[in-house]
Amino acid sequence: MSDHPVENVMAAASEPELIPVVAADGSRFELLGVQPAGGWRQLLYWVPAMGIPARHYLPLAGALAAHGVAVVVHEWRGIGSSNRRAGRDGNWGYRELLQEDLPAGMAAVHERWPQATCWLGGHSLGGQLGSLYASLHPAEFAGLLLVASGAPYWRRFRHGWLIGVAYALAPLLAGLLGYLPGRRIGFGGNEARGVIADWARTGRTGRYAAVGMTQDFERQLASLQLPSLALRLRDDWLAPQASLDWLLGKLGSAERSMDVITPQELGGPADHFGWMKTPVPIATHIARWLAAQDAAVTTPADTFA
Repeated sequence: MSDHPVENVMAAASEPELIPVVAADGSRFELLGVQPAGGWRQLLYWVPAMGIPARHYLPLAGALAAHGVAVVVHEWRGIGSSNRRAGRDGNWGYRELLQEDLPAGMAAVHERWPQATCWLGGHSLGGQLGSLYASLHPAEFAGLLLVASGAPYWRRFRHGWLIGVAYALAPLLAGLLGYLPGRRIGFGGNEARGVIADWARTGRTGRYAAVGMTQDFERQLASLQLPSLALRLRDDWLAPQASLDWLLGKLGSAERSMDVITPQELGGPADHFGWMKTPVPIATHIARWLAAQDAAVTTPADTFA
C-alpha cells in the first residue's frame, strides 16, 4: 500500500454515512461510516476514548479509507448523537455498553455490509471495552487493534498512589452529583456514575468486571485468540508501557504486534490525544498491519463499492 499525502486523505474517502442505531433498551445513536472511494472488503469498527464524540475520529477514518480500509465509528452512550445523557436520572455502566450498544452497532454493520471482514479497534477506554466485547464475541472479528490504550490499574503508573486516590474519589463525586462532571474537571465527558464505578474498580484491582454481568472477564480475555496490534504513543502518561503490558498480558496466546509512535513520526505531540490531529501515521501503521494479516485471496466478489 502506498502512503497518501495529508491533503489527499479525505479526497480518497466518501462523505461520512450516518447509520442510525436503536438498542434493545431504547438507546439511540448514530454510527459514522467512511468508505474508500474504490472497492474494499476490510472494515474497522472503532470505539472512541471516554468522553470523545465519534466525529472527532473522522480524520482517522479518512486516513484509513485512503488505504482502502472502511471505518465505522461507534458513538458512546451519553455523548454526541446519543439520545441519553448522564445525570441523576440517567445512569448506566459497562453492562449497557457491552450488552446493548455495541451489539446493536455491530448488528447494523453486519446488516449494511454482511460480507465485510470486520476488525475491532479502539482508543484508550475504547480499546479496553473493545477487548472485553471481542472476548464475548470472538467469532465476529478478524483481529483487535489498540491505540493509546492500556488497563488503568494504579500499580502500573508512575506515582500510582495519586491515581489510586482518583479511583476512590471519582465514584464518590459521581454518586454525589449523579454523574461525573468530566467537562468541568478535565477528564472525559459527563460520565454516568455506573461507568465510573466499573472503570474505577478495574483501576483499583487490576481486574475487569461489570455490575450486572456474571461473565469472568479475566477468563474470557485469556481465551481470546485474535491477533492484535497495539500502538503506544511515546509520551502518553495516561497509557504508559506498563499499563499496556498489563492489558496485553490478559489476552490469549495469539500473535501480538506492538509499535511505539514518536513525535518525529507524527510531526507533533506523541501523547494520548495529540495523535488525533495528525492521524495519517497511525492509519499507515494500522493499514500495513491489516494488509499483513490479510492472507485471503481478494476477488472482485469480495469487495464493496
